Amino acid sequence: MTDRMRVQKFLSRAGVCSRREGEQLMRQGRVRVNGAICRELGSKVEPEDDVVEVDGERITLPDESTYLLIHKPEGVVTTTDDPQGRQTVIDCLPEDAPRLWPVGRLDRDSSGALLMTDDGDLTHRLTHPSFEATKHYTVELDESLETHDDRLRPLREGMTLEDGEVTQPADVAVQSHPGSGGTIVEMTLREGKNRQIRRMFDYIDSEVRSLHRHAIGPVGISELAPGEWRSLSDREVELLYEETE
Repeated sequence: MTDRMRVQKFLSRAGVCSRREGEQLMRQGRVRVNGAICRELGSKVEPEDDVVEVDGERITLPDESTYLLIHKPEGVVTTTDDPQGRQTVIDCLPEDAPRLWPVGRLDRDSSGALLMTDDGDLTHRLTHPSFEATKHYTVELDESLETHDDRLRPLREGMTLEDGEVTQPADVAVQSHPGSGGTIVEMTLREGKNRQIRRMFDYIDSEVRSLHRHAIGPVGISELAPGEWRSLSDREVELLYEETE
C-alpha cells in the first residue's frame, strides 16, 4: 500500500505543479479530495484510494518517473510553450516522451545541462535554495581577470543585485586566458536566480561572452552534443537525491 502523503506533495509527484504552487491551488479552492474542496494544507491522501481533482480534472501518480538530461543549445528557450514560436527545450525531446518540465532554467543565450522530469519532489529539491543543490558552469568573460582579483570578491562573498536580490556565495576560479584576451572561469552556484551569473558579472562591469552549464550536482553532459539527450541511470537519480539531503 502506498504511504499517505500531503496533498501538495501528491500534486507535485503527479507532475501538476511544485509543492508551493500546490498550496496556492488549495488555498484558491481548486483542489478537491473525494469530491470535497480541500484547503487545509496539512491534509493527506492515500494515492491508491482517494480521488484528487484540480479544476475538475482527476490527478493520478505516474507508474514511475522519467528523468532526461538534455544539452540545451544556445537559442533555445527553457519553457514548455513559447507564445513567440521560438524553439523550446520540448523540441529537443523524443516525440514519445511523457509530459515533462524543465528543472530550473537556462537563459536563451546559455547552453548546457538541463534536467527534464515529471518528478515534482526532485524538482523541488534541485530548485529550492534551502537544499543548496550545486550547478557547475564554465563562463567566458570579455576581459582578463585573475583568480585572486579583488573584483571577484563580491561573487564569492555574496552580493545584492540591482533589483535587491541577494546572492549566496559562489565558488569562482579562473581557469585560463584564451587568445582573444578574455578569461575562462569555472563557477559553482547553490541557487538559481534568473540570469544570475550574467547579472553577477554585470555588477563588476564584466561582460559574459558565453555561459555553459556542464553539470548539475554529480550529473554531467560531457558526452552529449548540443540538442542531444539521454536518460539518467537509477544511480544518477539516487545521487541527485543524496545531493539534496
